[in-house]
Formats: sequence, structure tokens, C-alpha cells
Amino acid sequence: MKSRLILAAAILGAAVATPVESLAADRMHPMTSREAKLPVEGMLASLSGATAWLNSQPLMAEGLRGKVVLVDFWTYTCINWQRTQPYVRYWAEKYKDQGLVVIGVHTPEFVFERDVDNIRPALKRFRVEYPVAVDSNYGIWDAFGNHYWPAVYVADAKGNIRYHHFGEGEYERTEEVIQQLLREAGYSGKGNDAVKIDPRGSEVAADWENLRSGENYLGSDKAEGFASPGGPFVGKSRTYAAPGTLRLNQWALSGDWTVSPGAAALDKANGRVVYRFHARDVHLVMGPSARGSPVRFRVLLDGRVPANAHGTDIDEQGYGTVTEQRLYQLIRQPGPIADRTFEIEFLDSGIEAYAFTFG
Repeated sequence: MKSRLILAAAILGAAVATPVESLAADRMHPMTSREAKLPVEGMLASLSGATAWLNSQPLMAEGLRGKVVLVDFWTYTCINWQRTQPYVRYWAEKYKDQGLVVIGVHTPEFVFERDVDNIRPALKRFRVEYPVAVDSNYGIWDAFGNHYWPAVYVADAKGNIRYHHFGEGEYERTEEVIQQLLREAGYSGKGNDAVKIDPRGSEVAADWENLRSGENYLGSDKAEGFASPGGPFVGKSRTYAAPGTLRLNQWALSGDWTVSPGAAALDKANGRVVYRFHARDVHLVMGPSARGSPVRFRVLLDGRVPANAHGTDIDEQGYGTVTEQRLYQLIRQPGPIADRTFEIEFLDSGIEAYAFTFG
């Protein structure tokens, strides 16, 4: 089963590291017992399954011998990947002259993420300047036997995978491994200490202590907590209503929608989605049904304008416009965090909504 991670611990029992703003090289020891125990987990798998390459000519695993290689599996709407990206970007820049090659492997979750024209804007938005293998047919994913977004694999200069990590966290440990393998390859492993971690918008680490709402889908295949009376009617347009009250992590549709296995599509203007949540941030993966046809919307929080709790994709009055298929940050609360009711009304028809994520 291909799984997007909310917490690394949720899948593997791994601890979730608290992100830090700078991982200084002088905190890393030149030789520790941990260095001596990195296992060989296998060989760096083939990259030949890529359907395209961005930021680079095609790269082959055999041609990367002599370099330490970090492979980062991602898909651009994944909030968990977005929150790891400041660290991957930091490592790529800091150690690029020390023998580290970072390769992003973009393997899609949603159908629209297979489109290279949808991936390219994400490179600019998240400042991805290192090589990216477009893995729309899951060729590289399958070659690695990977199952998670995000996932990091680090290979030594001989092409042996020596470390992996699934999900968010373990940033300091990952950098220790990078430095160790660079030293093994004959580099200093110190990198450029002028490079800093610079998270922005949705890249900012989640408020884990106050996070009580998990990722949820609007398509019938994976939806949980759907509370509109009668449940979803899959494959045909139906007029839905939202109940007067919702319990925590329940949600509902209002208006004329067509629910499919993968999404909810609005058939007439002024349809709404209402969600009872407990988190600092609310994000929604969505996009216009037709490319180039923007959809206007307005967000309310407990029935009022979000004001200083607005996310990066809306203004203080809650207004925003969907222009492309991506993750939109709609709420970022300054605190205190409590159970709140989120509501989004689409002022135009033609929206497809896929998944809520929280932070």
C-alpha cells in the first residue's frame, strides 16, 4: 500500500525529531561509534524508470560512483514532504561542492501530479534546484521497493545504500550520515556553513503538540468522518446538506456535488465544505476542473472571517482563488489552538477537492 506519512512513528515506530533552524557542522563529531555501524542496505537502485528529468540531463546510478547520493521521494501536494523540503534543499546547497548529489524522485499520488506541466511550477515554489527524476509510472519507486512519501535514501560513494528515513524528522541524524559518508569518500564533510534552513509558508514544521486532526480525503475511496445525511452518492450529482453540528474530525458537503472515488467535484456555484478540526493549520489539495478556469472561494473560521488566522493562500477576509491543482494553505492560527469549525464556500463551480491536511 502506498502511504503518505503524517508521522514517521505512525508507520515505523520511529521518533519524530524536533526541527532546528540550523544544523551546524561543529555539532557533528568527526568519528563516533554510530559512524562505524552504518549497515549496507543494498545497492542504489536504477533511475532508468524516469519518464523525464527536470533541472538535469538524465542521471544513471552507475555514473554517480564517487559521489554520496541522497535520493528523496516526493510528490508536490504532500504536506509532509513540503515540511521536509527546507532540509533537503539545505543539504543540497551546503554539500554540493563536497561530493553530495541530491536527486528528487517525483512519484505522483494524484492523477494530476503525473503532468510535468503541473510539477514544474512546484520546483519554483519550493526552490528545488537539484535534479528531479519524474517517476510518473512508478518505475523508480518500484526499483527501490519504496512505499512512502517522503522517503530519503543515502548511498555512499560505492553505490551502497547506507541509510534511509521515512517521513518527517531525524534531520540531524540524516546530516550526520551525509557527513560521515562524505568523509569516507575522502571529502571533509564540513560543507558551506553560510547556508541556512529557510522554511516558508507550508514548509514550516507542524505544531505537533496541538495536532488532533489527521489527513483526510474527499473521494469516496478513502474518506473518513463524512457527516452529510445519506452519505456520499458516488458517480452522480447530488444535492448535499451539512448538519447543524459536527463532532471533531467530522466534515460535510453542502450544495450540488459529484463524489468520485478520488475527489469531490462541485457542479453548481456556492457549494460548501465544512470541517470540525483541531490544528494550527488547515490545507486543502484542490484545483479547477478545467485548466485556466479559476475558481473563487471564501473561508470562514467559526462563522467569522479568519483575520490574522488566514493562511498564505487567502486574505484576512478569507477570500482566495484556485488557479492550479496544488495544496492551498487556508488557515494558520496564531493560537490558542482549540476545536474549530472551518468552512469554505466556492463562489464558482468547477472545483475538484481531493484531500485535507493539517499542521
